[in-house]
Amino acid sequence: MQNDNNAPSPDTTGAHSEPVASPAAPAPAASATAEKSLAWERETLERLVMAQLNEQRAARRWRVGFRLFWTLLFLGGLWYSFHHGKNSATSTNITAHTALVEIKGEIDSDANANAEWIIDSMRQAFEAEGAQAVVLLINSPGGSPVQAGMINDEIKRLKSLHQKPVYVVVEETCASAAYYIAAGADKIFVDKASIVGSIGVLMDGFGFTGLMDKVGVERRLMTAGENKGFLDPFSTPTKPQKAHAQRLLDQIHQQFIEVVREGRGDRLVETPELFSGLFWSGQQAVELGLADGYGTLDSVARDVVKAEDIVDYTRQDNVAERLAKRFGAAMGEAMVKASLQLLPHIR
Repeated sequence: MQNDNNAPSPDTTGAHSEPVASPAAPAPAASATAEKSLAWERETLERLVMAQLNEQRAARRWRVGFRLFWTLLFLGGLWYSFHHGKNSATSTNITAHTALVEIKGEIDSDANANAEWIIDSMRQAFEAEGAQAVVLLINSPGGSPVQAGMINDEIKRLKSLHQKPVYVVVEETCASAAYYIAAGADKIFVDKASIVGSIGVLMDGFGFTGLMDKVGVERRLMTAGENKGFLDPFSTPTKPQKAHAQRLLDQIHQQFIEVVREGRGDRLVETPELFSGLFWSGQQAVELGLADGYGTLDSVARDVVKAEDIVDYTRQDNVAERLAKRFGAAMGEAMVKASLQLLPHIR
């Protein structure tokens, strides 16, 4: 039997043949475009986030810088205010000049015209090498006899120590405690219409006992010491208490008179009214010997001191002190001042 030449030959290896896989087809174009789009979006988002972070850092740096700037400016202002503004001149001024110290307003420990500030200003004025004389420019209705006495005593001490004259120039008013100060000067110059004098002492206050009786209010005051409530406005003072207060006023008044007599000497034309508490015009003050003549700050510097250049040694409020006064315990100060009104004042 013949073999069919067309029949397949048997597999001599004993294994079945597998179909050969064809190579993978390339990715579609749409998939590549999507990947590129995602990468771009991711890159753009990263750039936006970084830009936002950089902007926040820059804003933070600016805020810190501004805060530091204003803090330094504030601290610098505080330093300047505490170290400047007390006196407009110093004792290092050696050129010939007239040294000026102003005394304005009420003479009181809580006012600008207080003994501490005025004495400090006078000391610097006297110690200045170029100061030929010290001029006190006064415009004050008076105030505390204690403050005035301290200033008057210091005027006499500084005059003796430095051998320099002291002159007073009166503007509108030089009365009571202000004249107490002026009496220590070598000469007093006024305007013919100035108000001068009022050499007297007063103690003022209020009494509400009658009003309390009308409204039916009973005052319940307990003290240790029979005179402890002497100046209580809701209690009626006794005759011995009134006599004691009068002796106190008379004694302070006599101290005032002695200061005026010591300072003015033979220039005084004493009359029964001179020390009665009356005040006088500048013209009358010259006639009574309470003043020496007419003059202004400029004319005294030019014609009396012979040094036209005027240097101001007056201590002024600095910024910190003004703020402290403005925003301080206003109500507390008002209550203290109200109670101090009961103390003797030369007015």
